[in-house]
Amino acid sequence: MKAILFTLALLLTANVCEAKIRLALNWKPEPQFGGFYAAEQNGEFKKRKLNVEIIPGGAGTPVIQMVGLGSVEYGVVSGDEVVIARSRGMKVVSLFATYQTHPQGVMAHAERGFKSLKDVFISEGPLALQMGLPYALLLKKKYPQAKSKIVPYLGGISNFLSDKKYSQQVFVTSEPLIAKQQKQDVSVFLVAEEGYNPYATVLAVQEEAFKSKPKEVQAMVEAVRAGWKSYMKNPKPTNKFMAKLNKAMSPELFDESEKAQRPLIETAETKTSGLGTMTEARWKQLVEQLLEVKIIPNSIPATELFRNL
Repeated sequence: MKAILFTLALLLTANVCEAKIRLALNWKPEPQFGGFYAAEQNGEFKKRKLNVEIIPGGAGTPVIQMVGLGSVEYGVVSGDEVVIARSRGMKVVSLFATYQTHPQGVMAHAERGFKSLKDVFISEGPLALQMGLPYALLLKKKYPQAKSKIVPYLGGISNFLSDKKYSQQVFVTSEPLIAKQQKQDVSVFLVAEEGYNPYATVLAVQEEAFKSKPKEVQAMVEAVRAGWKSYMKNPKPTNKFMAKLNKAMSPELFDESEKAQRPLIETAETKTSGLGTMTEARWKQLVEQLLEVKIIPNSIPATELFRNL
């Protein structure tokens, strides 16, 4: 009888350790998620007895709501989404910020000679932006006398390729690289250079889970950090794996995107404090900016938005 009880206890313990943990991504497998897949491929999750299932996303995947409502345990989101979610009563907490510099930018044809994002706004020609996004509202407020004609952002770069006066929003790790493959000479200006720089590719969790499962959360962050360290050291095996999951992206583009994102992930600060770390000052500034364009109705204490583990 004792042997049977002991066996049952072992089975129950194993089941607890191997309970499914869903990690939802906000886009398809690409280098921006390299560290998460590296953690899976290198066994970093398993070493910590975490049974993690990575769920790829796509356009419009509501990851922040999925985390806030508990339909997944963890999610990858942007920093401004965390602030907005908290303002709407969803208690979501940021745990690890992959991108220290946000990859959002604006791309223009190099032959136009622009030196800054201001030049794009004060010059004539279409400028494709998704106007509901915080950065677009802040830029429009910063340059109210813009000569550029704001048009809806429809995705892709076909309009850019066909019109030399056309500029558009991009992620610096994606569309500019595709444009260069099409033999286009481009200029790219980071929105972060204009002062709007929320953390991106942020690992988030429900606050309730953070409080009730501290060991799991700690282990998750440790695994993700180890995964990113490994990926930064040698991205090729993980890129090869992700390329099988995302056949729309060429192996060459995987390599170029990984190179482009490096300075956005590893900074002088992360070399001292560690990959993924965040500061209260950055979160406070983000809250103030979202208040400025009335995306959130009231201020939120920065200390509620993140935890460094």
